[in-house]
Amino acid sequence: MPLETPARPRSLAPELMLPPLFTPVRLRELGDAFAHATSIADERGAGTLVHVGRFDLAEFAVVLEPDEPLRQARRVFYAGMAALADALAAHAQPETEIAIDWPGSILINRGLVGGGRLGWPQGLKEDEVPPWLVFGAMIRIVSMTGTEPGLNPLVTALDEEGFTDMLSNQLVESFARHFMVAIDSWQESGFGAVATTYLARLPIEKGLRRDIDENGDLLVSRMGKVEAERKALLVKLGKPGWLDPKTKGPRA
Repeated sequence: MPLETPARPRSLAPELMLPPLFTPVRLRELGDAFAHATSIADERGAGTLVHVGRFDLAEFAVVLEPDEPLRQARRVFYAGMAALADALAAHAQPETEIAIDWPGSILINRGLVGGGRLGWPQGLKEDEVPPWLVFGAMIRIVSMTGTEPGLNPLVTALDEEGFTDMLSNQLVESFARHFMVAIDSWQESGFGAVATTYLARLPIEKGLRRDIDENGDLLVSRMGKVEAERKALLVKLGKPGWLDPKTKGPRA
């Protein structure tokens, strides 16, 4: 059985409305967007956006072709996360709190809805330019656990937080637009512009300053301390905190 679905009439499966640089690839409901994107990255190339046709979960992954060594190129993860948060904010009700738990978990009103991840070719050295990177994301639209809303304040879904008419296609389309804005900002003003947008989504703590190092590590400076604490991005990317390894979806 083919993993990808053929084009369908708009009334049955609306096509994604994406910026010109993106090429959509739709998977069947049981498909794995991130795994599929990494498997076809060499063949399909930059701008390929794989998405899964589901109503309860927005799941997608986009192929990128960086021009920097791997240790620096990984910072595109922050552009993806900033775009994901901004896409959600564009559809949120007023006063909705959308935050990022470093590095890749998305929280809405302090409840986990999903997050982002990053993949690259195995065996690649840190000083080599990757032939591709894949940024993938999952956002829970509807909770399928059967648990009554509000019983677990640490976990939520979009439909429980005021995103009553949100469809997975809408979120993917919005992400693509915001991601292009983030990349354009990076190219025009440097990575600092992306870092500022991303860091603004982290929970505010008094007496604390955060920066992103050249290799993507988070640098945390605390008032009264000379040296900054370093949090390694690479370690976190290897095991996304928001992803349940058993269900292969956002933790519930």
